[in-house]
Amino acid sequence: MINLEKGQRINVELQKFSIGLGWDTNQSDTGQDFDLDASAFILGENKKILNDEYFVFYNNLKSPDGSVEHTGDNLTGEGDGDDESIRIDLSTINPRAAEICFVVTIHKADERHQNFGQVHNSFIRIYNTDTGEEIAKYELEEDFSVETAVEFGRLYKRSGTWKFEAMGIGCKQGLEFFLKKYN
Repeated sequence: MINLEKGQRINVELQKFSIGLGWDTNQSDTGQDFDLDASAFILGENKKILNDEYFVFYNNLKSPDGSVEHTGDNLTGEGDGDDESIRIDLSTINPRAAEICFVVTIHKADERHQNFGQVHNSFIRIYNTDTGEEIAKYELEEDFSVETAVEFGRLYKRSGTWKFEAMGIGCKQGLEFFLKKYN
C-alpha cells in the first residue's frame, strides 16, 4: 500500500476498483449533523463533463456507461472506515472520458455554518473491490478552516494509462461551483 502525499501520482493497474472516502466531524461545533457528499465528475479532454449523466452523486448513482457507481449517501459520517464509496470499472468507461474528479462537499454548509475546519481524519483511498486490499491512500492533513468543498483526487488517462493524483484542493464553494466549472 502506498501512502500518497499531496500532488503525488501513481499508475492504476486495475480495471475494477473502488474509491473510498472518509472523514470524522466535530458534532459540537454547530449542533447539527454534518452531511458530507462525495461526487465524481467524468470529464473529457476539454476538462468538461461528458454530459449531465456523467456527474455521479447521491441523486445520480451510476454513469450511463456503468463505469462509475456511487454506493449511496451517508448522511452522518458516523463510524470508522469509508463514509462513502465509488466503484470504478475502467473496462466499460466511455472512450471520450479522460479524467474522473472526486469532490467532497458539505451539504447546506452556509446554512449550518459548517466547514472543513470542523472535519478531521479525511482521506481518499483506492482499493481492490473484490479483495479489499488497499492500493493507495491519501490523508488530507491540511487545515481547511473556511473551505466547504475539497477536490480530494482525480483519475486521469495519459498515453493510454490511467493514473491517480492526490489533490487536496479546498474552496469556499458548494456543489454548484463544480457544476459550473465542469460544464
